[in-house]
Amino acid sequence: MSLRDKFDSAAPLFEKGGKYEKFYAIYEMVDTFIYTPKTVTSVAPHARDHADLKRVMTYVVLATIPAILFGMYNTGLQTNTALAAMGITEPAGWRAFILSLLGIGFNPDNYFANVAHGALYFLPIYIVTLGVGGIFEVIFATVRGHEVNEGFFVSSMLYTLILPASTPLWQVGLGIAFGVVIGKEVFGGTGKNFLNPALVGRAFLYFAYPAAMSGDAVWTPVDGFSGATALGVAASDGMQSLATNGITWMSSFVGTIQGSFGETSTIAIMLGGIFLVATGIANYRLIVGCLAGMIGFTLLLNAVGSSTNPMFAMPWYWHLVTGGFMFGLVFMVTEPVTAAMTNPGRYIYGVLIGVMCILIRVINPAFPEGMMLAILFGNIFAPLIDYFVVKANITRRMKRHA
Repeated sequence: MSLRDKFDSAAPLFEKGGKYEKFYAIYEMVDTFIYTPKTVTSVAPHARDHADLKRVMTYVVLATIPAILFGMYNTGLQTNTALAAMGITEPAGWRAFILSLLGIGFNPDNYFANVAHGALYFLPIYIVTLGVGGIFEVIFATVRGHEVNEGFFVSSMLYTLILPASTPLWQVGLGIAFGVVIGKEVFGGTGKNFLNPALVGRAFLYFAYPAAMSGDAVWTPVDGFSGATALGVAASDGMQSLATNGITWMSSFVGTIQGSFGETSTIAIMLGGIFLVATGIANYRLIVGCLAGMIGFTLLLNAVGSSTNPMFAMPWYWHLVTGGFMFGLVFMVTEPVTAAMTNPGRYIYGVLIGVMCILIRVINPAFPEGMMLAILFGNIFAPLIDYFVVKANITRRMKRHA
């Protein structure tokens, strides 16, 4: 008997009236994870497309692979570099034990040593994220009698990639639980939430445990080592201090700088973005609008200038490659559920986020990042933007036929 036959023979036990009816959500999750769903819509309207929800989510996860691989490399690179700078040749801990068993050292010039070391930080955080968030997904699906949606796989991956490598695992679990429950499930689940769950979880951790989410000591997981991000350096000491700290535009573009797991490499993120736009998953209007808002408002602030705030002098091409702007642009701004749905609204939505990101980065000296809060702010206004766009269309058509 094939695996497909085994699933089909077990189906009556989990369907309505079956012995394990309450656990149908778990059965359906495993079945559709392995096989394409065979169900079809029974009532109108119908939409025929080669890419169902599962394929859309799969494409997004595939698009994150370059950022994941480079994130593991950069995490290992920053960690091994810090160990070398502190003169630590044999660090303690279970990660060092595993690497020693594999015969892998801590040489920052060794590519495989960096990837392996970074993976030992990335994988535990992702496993905890997947486990804790998955439990809450299954609980809500079971209680409501709904299927477990594949959207969580995307949220779990994005959430992991926007965390610092030094985040304690208990905080990782707490954050994703908050993001899944408060950011999505209380509104009815995937497709009904108006806030990005990954960002909700990250924002919760930032405001609940700011010492573990910000500052110079959180980006490289080595006790006693501190390394500021490019935005942190520019905000405190000005643009001229970036080179002094070994931060160049090219290193920021490539991604060999301090930052969260998947946010440092602009080029890796761009590869994922090209894939998403080419496959039609990401709408280019959102990207264009956000870039236009960021560039336009940055040029305005550059022209205004400030004798007390060095961030007024940061050019737009530096904003592009620092912090979480590029990652947020590709994977968060284009998220179809929480973004504006109308074409004019997408441009407005993108511009709003681009302007808000720079406004927070430059005007608010206590928060040198900005993209996370800007996207959440945009999420809140997306329905209102679409409402006024539709309203304007109706008004224009009524005048045309009057």
